[in-house]
Amino acid sequence: MAMRVAMIGGGMIAHDQLLPSLYHLQRLGRIGAIDVCARRRETLESLAEAPLLRRAFPGQTFQPRLEPYEEVIASLPRHSLVVIALPDQLHYDAVLCALRHDQHVLAVKPLVLKLDHARHIEEEARGRGLLVGVEYHKRFDDRSLLARRRYREGLFGEFRLGTACLLEKWYYRHSNFQNWFSCDATDAFTYIGCHYVDLVAFITGLEPVEVSLYGLRDRFPNGVEGWLWTDARVIWSNGACLNVQNAIGFPDAAPGTNTQGLTLYCSTSERGAWIRHDDQYRGIQYCYTRNPGGPGATMYAEPSTDYFQYVDLGGPGLVPVGYGYRSVAHIVERALELQGLGLEERRAKLAEWDRAGIMATPANSAYNEAVIEAARQSLAEGGRPMAVRSA
Repeated sequence: MAMRVAMIGGGMIAHDQLLPSLYHLQRLGRIGAIDVCARRRETLESLAEAPLLRRAFPGQTFQPRLEPYEEVIASLPRHSLVVIALPDQLHYDAVLCALRHDQHVLAVKPLVLKLDHARHIEEEARGRGLLVGVEYHKRFDDRSLLARRRYREGLFGEFRLGTACLLEKWYYRHSNFQNWFSCDATDAFTYIGCHYVDLVAFITGLEPVEVSLYGLRDRFPNGVEGWLWTDARVIWSNGACLNVQNAIGFPDAAPGTNTQGLTLYCSTSERGAWIRHDDQYRGIQYCYTRNPGGPGATMYAEPSTDYFQYVDLGGPGLVPVGYGYRSVAHIVERALELQGLGLEERRAKLAEWDRAGIMATPANSAYNEAVIEAARQSLAEGGRPMAVRSA
């Protein structure tokens, strides 16, 4: 029987990346039925009727589930895949629930907000021989993989100073974010800055040792206050320093879905080196005769085929392309590899993938939780530097 998949959460990332990736894998015969669980009927109806999804995947749909996610997970066959697409602060309980029902897990980043929680998940997953893949999709951008290989071949020397930014558009403030992105729950650095902390570790192999995080409070339209502008300074195990700026505030009138990028200045004892990735502008410039529609759409656009787009390869429907799809597919394929194996065989596979370090797992990427935990403490104290616990 094909592996069943249940997605917990039906928000923006479910529509933009996760569900279309799962639909395509279903079309390829890699997975079976898909359940989507959400608290509100309107969320499920909107996702099921989304015009672009219906056009891309004609005849495909999911089983809507309004029960508590605990009941949905409990109803799945053993060793199904549970996709956690909930707000950051809800991941821990949901991941543990899936593991305790002997299910594999794909979780959107960050996995959890505390190092001890990541270690607990790692221990629970290892004991049961279950996969927990953290969906840090930037790892599957070819430019990240190329930079990692060439850095580790010594072509850049050693990372010294760097800057990174990821600012999402203003319209996010009018979405469901205003119901969960509160100051006590998360912040712009935790939500999206973690991408670039993870990426610097992924490329260089260095570990973060200290972080300071300064933030500005701002209000959503419903009055909820959030840390919507943040500036982080991350010190690494070799003394290198990375500045990371994040916000939900990039202008809606600007092209692209956000602005983002990474610059690392490196050196040997004899000369300097440089890595620069413009992760928003991928060389495509379009100016339409009308606004194509959709949140944040503009008449002048700079679309990225590298992250996630649909292409027409002759049908039926459209085919998703980009590292957003590849990242989901990679984790799903690893879960499929474990089907039918005994406990020790599964543990051996999981240990192999932990060591390879391509797919983020609790065992090889817990430095992200250590940074987030320290950064949240720093944020509460006005940006005071905080040591990052060893992962």
